Order: sequence, then C-alpha cells, then structure tokens
Amino acid sequence: MLIQSLAPALQEQLILWLNHVTSREPVAMGKLKDFVGRRLAVSVGGAPAWAPSLPDLHVRITPAGLFERIEPHEPGEPALCIEVDASNPLQSAFAMIKGQREGISVRGDAALAGVVNWLFDNLRWDPADDVAQFVGPAPAHMLEQMATQVRAAVQSFLQRRP
Repeated sequence: MLIQSLAPALQEQLILWLNHVTSREPVAMGKLKDFVGRRLAVSVGGAPAWAPSLPDLHVRITPAGLFERIEPHEPGEPALCIEVDASNPLQSAFAMIKGQREGISVRGDAALAGVVNWLFDNLRWDPADDVAQFVGPAPAHMLEQMATQVRAAVQSFLQRRP
C-alpha cells in the first residue's frame, strides 16, 4: 500500500516539525530532558473505511530534549502510549480548533503524560515567524491577519453549531 511505504518519510517530517516547534521553547526541552531515552508510541485507530490505516509512530526522547523517530521493533517498551480515535476526523478537527482534545487516550508513565499534556497546552507553532524568514515581516504580518480572520470565522461558525 502506498501509505505504508510513505509512512516513514512522512513520520520523519512530522518529527522535524515537532522538534522545530519544541526547540523554540527552552522550557519544553528542559522538561523533556528529564525523560531522556524514554519511548512514546502514538497509534491511530478507528479510522473510517475510506481512510487508509496509519502505522504507529514510535519516538524516543533525545538528550537535547527533542524527539527522534525509531523503528517499532527496537528493544524496549514505550513509557507512554497515546491512542487517537480517528472514527470521526472532522469532529476531532473541530474539537481541536475549539481547544478540546476528544478521542485521545493516554496510558503509561504519569509524569511523562503530565509533560506531554503540558506540551499540548503550551507549545504553539508560530507560522508567521517562519514565513517572515522567507518573505519578510510585513507580508508575513498580512498573512497572519488573514489567517486570524479565517480562524475567527470558523470558530464563530462552530459556536453556532448545536
């Protein structure tokens, strides 16, 4: 299957992006350094029939307080398992926009789960800053304003939904 063959490369890109966001917050890296070598496994289940099944993502926390993708067959058990229910991806996306986490279950090391929860609550990607590196601050600011207006419109729409 195509998704199975592309999955490792896509997962590597996801980890690069996650590390990019994490590295901009030294406090996050410091919190992760307490768990160097610990593994996390993320699985997506319950996907609709039309969606391809996604392989589990296995990562290890590095001495720098970042993440590295590892193969699932590497020795050792995950300290934390995160399961994402993808049975209704649209509803999950709307919940994320509202700042809610629906359909996510976590089991394993409570301290590591607390740090991962902190990361979810506190890390934010600043796309305007990344865009500004390529096009300059003024165009990036304009794009950020447009994105803010679109987000506000979507949130307004979602608040009107029953």
